[in-house]
Formats: sequence, structure tokens, C-alpha cells
Amino acid sequence: MTEENTNGDGTSSSGERPERTGGTGGPDDTGTDTGDGGEHGENGAPPRKQRSFWKELPLLIGIALILALLIKTFLVQAFSIPSESMMNTLKKGDRVLVDKLTPWFGSEPERGEVVVFHDPGGWLETAETPKPNAIQKFLSFIGLMPSAEEKDLIKRVIAVGGDTVSCKEGGKVVLNGKELDETAYLYPGSVPCQDSFGPIKVPQDRIWVMGDNRQNSLDSRFHQELPGGGTIAEDQVVGRAVVVAWPITRWATLPVPDVFDQPGLDPASAAAPAAPAALPAAAGLAGALPLVLWRRKKRATRHTAE
Repeated sequence: MTEENTNGDGTSSSGERPERTGGTGGPDDTGTDTGDGGEHGENGAPPRKQRSFWKELPLLIGIALILALLIKTFLVQAFSIPSESMMNTLKKGDRVLVDKLTPWFGSEPERGEVVVFHDPGGWLETAETPKPNAIQKFLSFIGLMPSAEEKDLIKRVIAVGGDTVSCKEGGKVVLNGKELDETAYLYPGSVPCQDSFGPIKVPQDRIWVMGDNRQNSLDSRFHQELPGGGTIAEDQVVGRAVVVAWPITRWATLPVPDVFDQPGLDPASAAAPAAPAALPAAAGLAGALPLVLWRRKKRATRHTAE
């Protein structure tokens, strides 16, 4: 950019026209650049031309696609709800965002979470897979649209490895000896258990899942004849559904219900109540023993002296 030192009439601030002894660059008689007329940068080099927006657009699109692919692979992915098995928590046609990041840091599914998992085999063998077009395949590939080809399911985690779960027909789900009050998330009018099952001890590194619409959910209860006894391997879990993103009117987070935070739900806590009583007794005995021995020794010394 040229630097203008004129007053608008072609004269300098002293009223005289500046003399130009050089070419278009404006070097003076000392051989230095006065900077009063050329478009040269430092050292007399011409400035770099800014690239056209249209030339940079393909690069910007490429970067955006790479970022979208990385986000879909490692961070968050959108999934579409294809059935009514999770009503009213999730309705058919809802779009949920699934957290795929925390499993990379060793996070494991927890009771009460809504999770997406791959078909472990035999759960969706009769389900029809839609035929997406090229645009849908591309959008699914970069994570801007739910995948139509992958056979994934979405359910709520009821029990994790080490838990014991059971239910009697018409009753409540019993988890590690505790009845679950599921009214906060079950579909209105839905019976927690229309059929009896269990007790089932969930193997380590596996989970037991059930839908919130119990009368319309083919979940762990109905696949006990398959390998795993209806449980899902943790490495089949894609991630946790954290928010309903679409439609806007359905926007909501998906927290863990309070019923899964009730005291004594962990199977390891069954023996915990005895610990507080046993600990003071043991500590008292350990403290009293030296005192008793000291008194006995003192008495023996006294009798010897007498």
C-alpha cells in the first residue's frame, strides 16, 4: 500500500513538488527508497497477492470434512430413533447425540444410562435395513446424518457386571436386592415386568439393558437363549446418549435417574454395615491389650518385691 504525503494538490507539505530522480520505485539520490510512490514491500519486493476466496474454498471444505469425520469417530455421533421401545424418553424420529469420547479414556457404562450398542448377534436379524442413497451415505460417513446401514440399538442400562437382576410378573425390577421405582422414566401405563425372569448374575464386563416402553421392547429379557444370556459386552457399546438434539421442540438432556443412586445398590455394600461395628471393637481390643499386659507385669513386680 502506498503512503501518501501530499496535501491533495500534488504539492508537499512545504508547498513544493517533490523531485523524482529515480524510476517508479522512487529512490532518491542517496539510493534509498523514499516510499512515496511505489507499491513495493520491504527490500523493494512486491507484496504477495491475497488468494481468491474461491480458490481457498476447496481447502476450507476439505478441512471441515476432516474435522467432521474426526468428531464423528472420536467425539460425538448422531443417531436416529427407529422405534417406540424407549418412549416416552425417546420417540420415534428423535435424533440423539451420543458421547463417544469418554469410552476412549476407560469410561464404562453405568446403571441408568441410555446407551447405543451394536447388535451383539441375533437381536436384529429380522429387521429390514433401509437402502440409503449416495448423499445419505456420504453424510452418514462424516457424521452429519445417522447411519442407515449399521444395525445399532438403544436401551437403558439396568445392571452392570457383578449385579444380580430379577423380576416377578407384574412386579418391580429387583437389583441387588433393591426394588427399583422406575416411574420417572417408564412409559405411562407400562408395567416394569410383564413376565418373570431371573435372578440373573451379570458377568463382568457385560451389561443388562431394558427399554423404557417395557411392553414394546425386545431387550435383554427376550434374548436369554443367545450367547451371553441376554447381556451385552461392554466393547459393543458405541457410547452414551447424552441429549435429544432434534426436533428442537424435543430438546432435552438424558441424565441418570435418581433411583440408581439409592444407598446400598452396589452389591459390595451388602457387607458394609458390619464394618463400622467390627472396626471399633477391633481397635478397642488392640488398644486394651498393651494396657492389660502392662498391669499384669506391674502386679508381678510388686509381688516379687514383697
